[in-house]
Amino acid sequence: MNREQAVLQAVQAYDNGALLAALTRRVAYATESEVPEQAPAQHAYLNEDLIPLLTELGFSCEVHANPAGVDLPILVARRVEAAGLPTMLMYGHGDVVRGNAAKWEAGRDPWRLQVEGDRWYGRGTADNKGQHTINLEAMRQVIAARDGKLGFNTTWLIETGEEAGSPGLAAFCEAQRDALAADVFIASDGPRLNAERPTLFMGSRGAVNFELKLRARERGYHSGNWGGLLANPAIILMHAIGTLVDANGRITVPGLRPPPIPGAVAGALADLEVGGGADDPEINAWWGEPGLSAPEKVFGWNSLDVLTFGAGDPAKPVNAIPPEAVAWCQLRFVVGTDWRALETHVREHLRQGGFEDVQVRIGMQAGATRLSPDNAWVRWAATSLERTTGKRPALLPNLGGSLPNDIFADQLGLPTLWVPHSYPACAQHAPNEHLLGSVAREGLAIMAGLFWDLGEQGSTLCASAQPARAAA
Repeated sequence: MNREQAVLQAVQAYDNGALLAALTRRVAYATESEVPEQAPAQHAYLNEDLIPLLTELGFSCEVHANPAGVDLPILVARRVEAAGLPTMLMYGHGDVVRGNAAKWEAGRDPWRLQVEGDRWYGRGTADNKGQHTINLEAMRQVIAARDGKLGFNTTWLIETGEEAGSPGLAAFCEAQRDALAADVFIASDGPRLNAERPTLFMGSRGAVNFELKLRARERGYHSGNWGGLLANPAIILMHAIGTLVDANGRITVPGLRPPPIPGAVAGALADLEVGGGADDPEINAWWGEPGLSAPEKVFGWNSLDVLTFGAGDPAKPVNAIPPEAVAWCQLRFVVGTDWRALETHVREHLRQGGFEDVQVRIGMQAGATRLSPDNAWVRWAATSLERTTGKRPALLPNLGGSLPNDIFADQLGLPTLWVPHSYPACAQHAPNEHLLGSVAREGLAIMAGLFWDLGEQGSTLCASAQPARAAA
């Protein structure tokens, strides 16, 4: 077979129902990583469903205990065709967020895939079972089309704790560095820029959650008797937050701002448009860093948001000055931000503003990664996507959200390419999560073309990329 025939064969897996059958089976596993009682479902997903398929495709599989001491296993599957061939590391996660079955509409069930027009409803259809199912099916079809040979070696890493913050993943990858050695990392997660445009992103913004807390006294006091005499911690905390980010969403702490957007990144972002979809919210053009376009704000710059703010009992307000106020904030940041010193930057900024009593505590954090759009691997992948679809792909130097990509890019030192098969309005993490059938069908074609091209061009590409990697 040739490339075009292999791509058509992959698309047939959509048309004949093979993809739907595989995803229906996988959605039925209630792999909620935030629910410890669902650990058996995580093991069953790997052992009963993925391993039989991967074994059939010539992979040797091993399920590893999570080094973090939680029952969220990690699968490593390896397929070695020949020494000296390029090696691709692929990634997916079998776990999902909570099903929240009571909140799904129209009688839908998070654990039963339901097709309504172009929408395939079910928990994990978009994040991430649907996406790695597309990649597995495309790989299966290319192996068949090339008489059992891909032309490269492949390692699959499937974790079951991504929605719980990927506990143990960094330690596992460090311990398994030799087993996970590769020339390139290719995976699928997150959304396309929009449903119609194939997308390639090469990293992700980082994220740091941090708590701001002000405790003024041990208990509340009647607002009629003491209002005007006792400092209100909620009001003080609101003003403290206002020194970090202004009323138009511009970050005012120098240490939390990124460096200027590199030219290659700005060039890639100039080709993009954000929003405008039927289910997308209307963008507030006045919000965020002035002088930047919408794509630059979300893919090339930092944002600071308040996630929660609490004082007293919002459900049952009483006539009392609350004793304390607490807010959880989040910094989304790009490469070059001094994020590891966030606590120091925030404390010092608040001290200078007269808010030294506000306590700062760091929560969840993940680093930022970015591969330049002019990297040879990026140019190769973009060419492959355009050849398959006839569409110029959107190139995002990094996703606006966060993924554990720093483990693969920084810790393992790999060029990272993400080809998403979802779209922004997929209701990811919410009730009524869904995958678009049209995007899934195109995703099968894209990945089949990408795998075919890696088998044909991978050795040459690895040789040309070697000097650049050594120089880096």
